[in-house]
Amino acid sequence: MSPTLRIAFRFLTAKKRAMLMSLSCIVLGVGLFVVTQATTSGFEEFFIKTILGNDGAIRVEDRMQDTIRSREAGGPDGGSTFQIQQKEGRKYIEGIEEPKQIIKALREFQNVRGVSEVITGSAVLASSFKSETVKLFGIDIDNHITVSELGKQIVQGELNNFRTKAAGALIGKEVADRLQLGVGDSFLLESAGQLRRYSVSAVFQTGVSDIDKTRIYLHLPEARSQLKKPTGATFIQVSVYDRDRADEDALQMEEVLKHGVREWQRREKTWLETFRALRLSSAITVSMFSLIAGLAMFNTLAMIVMEKTKEIAILRSMGYTREDISQIFLWQATIVLAIGSMVGCILGAGGTFAVSRIPLNITGIFRTNTFIVSWSAWHYVAAVLTAVAMVMVASLIPARRAARLEPGDIIRGTST
Repeated sequence: MSPTLRIAFRFLTAKKRAMLMSLSCIVLGVGLFVVTQATTSGFEEFFIKTILGNDGAIRVEDRMQDTIRSREAGGPDGGSTFQIQQKEGRKYIEGIEEPKQIIKALREFQNVRGVSEVITGSAVLASSFKSETVKLFGIDIDNHITVSELGKQIVQGELNNFRTKAAGALIGKEVADRLQLGVGDSFLLESAGQLRRYSVSAVFQTGVSDIDKTRIYLHLPEARSQLKKPTGATFIQVSVYDRDRADEDALQMEEVLKHGVREWQRREKTWLETFRALRLSSAITVSMFSLIAGLAMFNTLAMIVMEKTKEIAILRSMGYTREDISQIFLWQATIVLAIGSMVGCILGAGGTFAVSRIPLNITGIFRTNTFIVSWSAWHYVAAVLTAVAMVMVASLIPARRAARLEPGDIIRGTST
């Protein structure tokens, strides 16, 4: 153990209560920072997983067409004129005319994991109890489960029942509850002037209210016939291996495919910004404990400097340099900070585990029965770095003040 560290321990024990206050604030600051970041990040991560599981990472939608503006131009002598065509912007034409070609091109992208052709339309679903307006989705089930979590969202019935039954349908749980439909029950579906009977193969629940109360899945050929859309697709849903690259892939796809492409970051920008704002605000709030710890450390070290002037004079007379004196006081802050950070991280881990066991029933934008937490080493790193920045900055001033004390001034009583 170095002499400066040994002396720091001696000075540290002189102000036990004040140091304990700083220590407790650091522990609370680090622990609560970890817990709040784990919960806010957990809900954000679960929300992202939900939207990717329902609507995919990328959607290829409407065909793009450059709009052209023509104008006449002529020579200065008023001679013959000719036409100049200028690109004015882009026009979007609804739907995809050649989905098979687009799918073939999409599979060439390295980050693409799965592709599903989808057609949609409005319909009226009628049971013996009542009728509801629903959103009809036509899918190839084997392709669609590669771009969504539909296979894991079945809460009643079996997905294989839908696979093997041409007139089968998958319906959202809220639709099923309102219309009092169960697995095996039949219903009428009316759209585009056609009225046909289908049966419930399975009931799914995503936890997203807007989906569970309006969405119904049919086999792609059945949906084409029902909606009178023999060709084309409404959109193509895409899943990727690396979701963080979806925005880059979307730009490339749009350029290559000449279709509008929307990635999940742009589709859900409002919600993602909301989660980030919550995470930032909670971090700022709990960082107040670290700020209080820094102020307490400043006050404690300043008092030690005032009370230990004679000891500092003796140390300087013994040959200790200004840097050595400064190190003694910085060591005190470092010791308290190290202990507080370690205990705070343990408190944060324990608190995160405890919060993850709290029952919480949420439906609306996602469905969960417990608090969702995210276990990330970066939460602990950020918490410790925040405490280090505040405590060490606050400790520099009294440490530098102690280093500036001169033995002769202290003996004469003229030190300031």
